Amino acid sequence: MIEDIEKDAGQRMDKSVESLRNDLQKIRTGRANTSLLDQVTVSYYGTEVPLNQAASVAVGDARTLTVTPFEKSMVGPIEKAIMESNLGLMPNSAGLTIRIPLPPLTEERRKDLVKVVRGEGEQAKVAIRNIRRDANGDLKQLLKDKDITEDEEKQAEDRIQKLTDRHVKTIDEMLSAKEEELMAV
Repeated sequence: MIEDIEKDAGQRMDKSVESLRNDLQKIRTGRANTSLLDQVTVSYYGTEVPLNQAASVAVGDARTLTVTPFEKSMVGPIEKAIMESNLGLMPNSAGLTIRIPLPPLTEERRKDLVKVVRGEGEQAKVAIRNIRRDANGDLKQLLKDKDITEDEEKQAEDRIQKLTDRHVKTIDEMLSAKEEELMAV
């Protein structure tokens, strides 16, 4: 029973860390990254689909993304979807290829993005702490039902705390790496 609680808490904490990793990839730094366009959807024959299902997205160079639609008729709708995505990007089409130059980040925008990164990190830490609270509540219920002893409960709480500390440390490392990446010119 205790092992199941610890295993479940560990899996849920891993998912929280992975979710943060995905969120941080979407925050743009000075370099071009195809994940920047992951949340863009385009109207494809009346249905909203992710951009990568209507076109191939590639990195042209350090500051340019290239989008090549699978069908020529999709050039206009893809350009429109990118402009309406609130990413601050202006696509340029040249025939079948759409080039998206990434403007350099200003110092002020970098600082704003660092605040966003810290906010995302804090949300992930809160999620980790909530998982710890749930696991400790499950342990207390087992103790109340007399399924485990007080010593077993204390040892399990210590292991869950170590698990929590390890995941919070991972989050801190991810945040500092992303902040460093954002502030690099």
